[in-house]
Amino acid sequence: MTATVTQVEAFIVSLPRDVPYLGPLAADETVNTKGYFVRKGNRTVYPTTDMSVLVKATASDGTIGWGETYGIAAPQAVVALIDELLAPFIIDRDPYEAATIWQDLYDMQRVRGASGGYYGDALAGIDIALCDLACRIADVSMSQWLGGGRVDRIPAYVSGLPKATLDERLDLARHFIDNGYTAIKYAGPSASDGIVTEMRALRAALGAEVDLMADLHWRFNAKAALALVRELAPYRPRFIEAPCAPEDIGGLAEVTAASPVPIAVGEEWRNLYEAKLRFDNARIGVVQPEIAHTGVSQFMAIARAARAHRAAIVPHATIGVGIFLAAGLHASAAMGASMYEYQHSVFDRNLHFVNTTMCCEAGYYHVPAGPGHGVVPRVELMQFIRR
Repeated sequence: MTATVTQVEAFIVSLPRDVPYLGPLAADETVNTKGYFVRKGNRTVYPTTDMSVLVKATASDGTIGWGETYGIAAPQAVVALIDELLAPFIIDRDPYEAATIWQDLYDMQRVRGASGGYYGDALAGIDIALCDLACRIADVSMSQWLGGGRVDRIPAYVSGLPKATLDERLDLARHFIDNGYTAIKYAGPSASDGIVTEMRALRAALGAEVDLMADLHWRFNAKAALALVRELAPYRPRFIEAPCAPEDIGGLAEVTAASPVPIAVGEEWRNLYEAKLRFDNARIGVVQPEIAHTGVSQFMAIARAARAHRAAIVPHATIGVGIFLAAGLHASAAMGASMYEYQHSVFDRNLHFVNTTMCCEAGYYHVPAGPGHGVVPRVELMQFIRR
């Protein structure tokens, strides 16, 4: 008899950090009483700690699968959705049917704003946990379960140069190049001397062979974004990320139609429905699925759609303890992603909280070995977990 799901639990992880995500606070950025602040450069809220939501799925044979999803802001909302609404509908289901379960849970909230947001994140965490559980029951790696891993390592690009000054950011970039990395992306909101100046300085400091990318963090309207992309084009960026607000599909279409540089989008998408709206209207060059938003099932669906539209697959990575990233690496190994984002200020410092062979060194992620996604929380993480 096939093992079925007997329990699904959600937990908040909050790991302290000395420097906030994306770098030191600007002079006009202040932390509120709840521990959040808004980056003025992209008008987006961030926490002062590394927060995510872990999902633990237990099967009738005692096997445990782990998932993880976004918890960057108000993670209690994701936990409440899982505990109060979603978990009871998963009990006695077969974890091998993870993709079907995702669709069933999506359908039951379809007319209540289920297309994204916290609900989509809750579905993603559950989906990763169920896929991990199914793989562990079968004693196979997630990449095998998804059709066979094509590689055991994936090129990593350095994401973010979280230092206060341009000179410090250039020194950090040189450090990564000296250690085997060949691609670097900087964050527009943190480019204190200006986005074009930052690109010009990085190109001059690192040479012609290094791939450079700029993340505009949804900051501009189409006209301003296109003008900026054209200013950046002489420095040969590999891609320019997130030029317009996520909901501005018309603006995205306008920019991609005229841009001399490939445009990358997709980190905020939760499912294929959201992706299809963009694919049908814009000439997207690079797709950046974030498995903490999509889960495994929708990550694979979006990646297949990207291939059909001849877009490169370069997954996004964000704040987490490594569980969803490991699942993303396995999915990328099965799909053949060209690069994967390396959030060094998060990944390196949080990796010691989990047991895994996963690492990132000399320009490559190593896909974790073992059953499932190959990551299990360590006891040391428990002190930072709350309900």
